[in-house]
Formats: sequence, structure tokens, C-alpha cells
Amino acid sequence: MDPTSFVARHFGWHFAEGVATITLDRPERKNPLTFESYAELRDTFRDLVYTSQVKAVVLTGAGGNFSSGGDVHEIIGPLTEMAMPELLAFTRMTGDLVKAMRACPQPIVAAIDGICVGAGAIMAMASDLRLATPAARTAFLFTRVGLAGCDMGACAILPRIIGQGRAADLLYTGRMMSAEEGERWGFHNRLVPADALLNEAQALARSIATGPSFAHGITKTQLNTEWAVSIETAIEMEAQAQAICMATRDFRRAFEAFADKRTPEFEGN
Repeated sequence: MDPTSFVARHFGWHFAEGVATITLDRPERKNPLTFESYAELRDTFRDLVYTSQVKAVVLTGAGGNFSSGGDVHEIIGPLTEMAMPELLAFTRMTGDLVKAMRACPQPIVAAIDGICVGAGAIMAMASDLRLATPAARTAFLFTRVGLAGCDMGACAILPRIIGQGRAADLLYTGRMMSAEEGERWGFHNRLVPADALLNEAQALARSIATGPSFAHGITKTQLNTEWAVSIETAIEMEAQAQAICMATRDFRRAFEAFADKRTPEFEGN
């Protein structure tokens, strides 16, 4: 993928200063997802694995909302008419979007305003950092449409962010989590005014993008993979990961810059 010429069909794409901004852009419907946008988002995050020009990603929604989740008419309705094999193909595809977000080496900053529900809440959850406005309202509302709360990795990821009891509250009830509650629980990293949200998210992403991108990718990998191992194994994994980073030129650049009393300029190698 060439991020400077890439044109998305089902969402907005902007690339500048090492940061790709993905905008869910159907504001008249609060930015719902469709079969096609799910697939294109999945494929885009997969391609970012091989797109070294992109150092960080901002994920946001247009028109004062993040996302209303799967479109009722374009997804929910058709799903009620599908046979089990087709349903499983769909749920695996949506899960693949979360896998792709976690597997891409670039840190993802979600900029959340207004409605952030269903699959929209999952995409926010799957991001690495989350900034929100005081108007943000987040809900994992699968039980409210007769489904289980265990959708797209929610039962595995959400408890690790906010704790088992709080995750159980949201996943059983499908209720709205307020912005203040989300910040207090650690779901949102911080709250910012609506008119500053995108600028704040992009500034955070740019600050990450100017850092050692190879090492950031290692950090993201370790944050994701160390969930399922013992502390002893995690320490050994981190020893190996850090040794790999110590062999990079960025490590030497940082040392030389420190010795020269200047700011290092990282190049991701």
C-alpha cells in the first residue's frame, strides 16, 4: 500500500506526517458498518503490516459520532435470513478485523465522540489508546439484540482494560457507559473537548510517529502476546524483544543524540 495515494471506498483516509487518519464517514446514520466496510477495514489494517511509512493511526468518526455499529438494514436484517455456515463466515470476518488491528505494528489512537456502540465499541476497544469527548457514549449492546456479549473478542479484551466485574456489567446489560465513567474505569485514556478531539488525537499519534517505530511495534506485540503467558515466560520474551531493539540503528541514534545533547531523529530501523 502507498499511503499517499491510497483511496478507500468505504471510509475516509488521510495521511500526513507519518499518521494515517481513518474516518468512518456515514454521518447521516451515525457511521454504521456494512459488510463491505468491515472487509475493507480488515484488509487495510492487514496491509499496514507492510506499510512502513505509516507510523501511527487515528481512528475516528464523522459528524459528532464514532460509530453506531453494524447497520441494522444492511447487516442485521440480512443476517436473520442466513444459514449457520454463512453466519460463521460473517462472525469470523468481523473477528478478523480485530485481529488485523491488533496485528498491525502501528499504535492506533481512537478519537471517540457521541455514539460508540456495538461493533463501533469493539473497534474502540481494539485500539491501543482512546481519547473521548464528554459526550461520548459507549455500549456493547449485543444482548439488546438477542446475542451474547462475547463478540469480536470482547470477553477477552474488555476485562483486561476495565476489569472483569465492570466488563461483565457492560456485556450483560448492554447499557451505555458515560464518558466520565469510561475515563474513571480506564477505558478512555483522557477526555478532551469536542472541538479539540481530532487535533489532540492526531497530535498524540504524531508524537508516537516521531518515536522509534520499530520498537513501538515490538511494544504493541508484547502488550498483546503477554496476556496468555506466565510472568517468567513474559520476562524472557521481553529480554529477547529488547535485545532485538538494542541491535537497531535507532538505539544507537538515541545514544549518539544523548551524548551530543540533542533530540534523536528515529528512522524505524
